[in-house]
Parts: sequence; C-alpha cells; structure tokens
Amino acid sequence: MKLPPLLVYTVLRLLAFLVPLAILWFFFPIFREYWWLAALFSALIGMSISLLFLRAPLSDASRDIFEKRHRSRPDEDAEDEAGPRA
Repeated sequence: MKLPPLLVYTVLRLLAFLVPLAILWFFFPIFREYWWLAALFSALIGMSISLLFLRAPLSDASRDIFEKRHRSRPDEDAEDEAGPRA
C-alpha cells in the first residue's frame, strides 16, 4: 500500500519541527522557560532540514497535486474533439 505523497511530506515536515523542539526542550533547560524561543529555533531548524533533505517528497507531492487538478474529464475530451463552434 502506497501512502499519498502529500501525507508523507506533511509527516516529514512535522517531524522536522517536532524532533528539534523535543531536543531543545528536554536537553536545554533554558528553553523550558523561554518556550517561544525553542519554537522559533525549531521552526528555523525544521525549515532548513526541509530545504536540504525533503526536496524529493516535495516534488512528489507537487506532482500528485498537479496531476489531480489537470485530469481531463470525458465530457471535456468530447468537446475538444468536436472542434470549435460556428
């Protein structure tokens, strides 16, 4: 069973944010007091990880969205074959 590419990309992006957040929260006590700073650093780290390592899942998700939006419908094909109206 193949998972949808958008789901895979979303889960990987969430992990890229939550794992650094957990590391900062548990191993650096100062971030327990300044939780908003931990969230900010985790967002920056997650964005960096995403840009560096998640290019392929992003491409797959984008391709899947594009294909779903541009699928031709049978009635549109019939209209295209009929040609222009006079």
